Amino acid sequence: MVALDLLGRRWSLRVLWELREAPAGFRSLQERCDGMSSSVLRQRLLELEDNRLVRRTDDGRYELTPAGGELCEAIRPLDRWARRWIASLDAPDDAESPGGPDDAGGPGGPGDAR
Repeated sequence: MVALDLLGRRWSLRVLWELREAPAGFRSLQERCDGMSSSVLRQRLLELEDNRLVRRTDDGRYELTPAGGELCEAIRPLDRWARRWIASLDAPDDAESPGGPDDAGGPGGPGDAR
């Protein structure tokens, strides 16, 4: 539950996601996060550092720890689902929903009892 509480805080996942490709300085990270307030970003970074998901580099930038990188890999399927879902909102009503056969919970997936 501690992980869900941390990740459920506003902007936490976004900060992690924005660091997935490369380390970033504070201002760069703030811009990537659509200009969130500096106080909120500072608080989230402190929380993520305290929980060993983010760390400071020698040059003062922020980067993911191995655990933070592992978490970003774990949420990549959520990103893929979200992209399909957004696209489905623009599709006609009879188009297949994001929970189709390729999804884990869809027909034919691991959760299918057929």
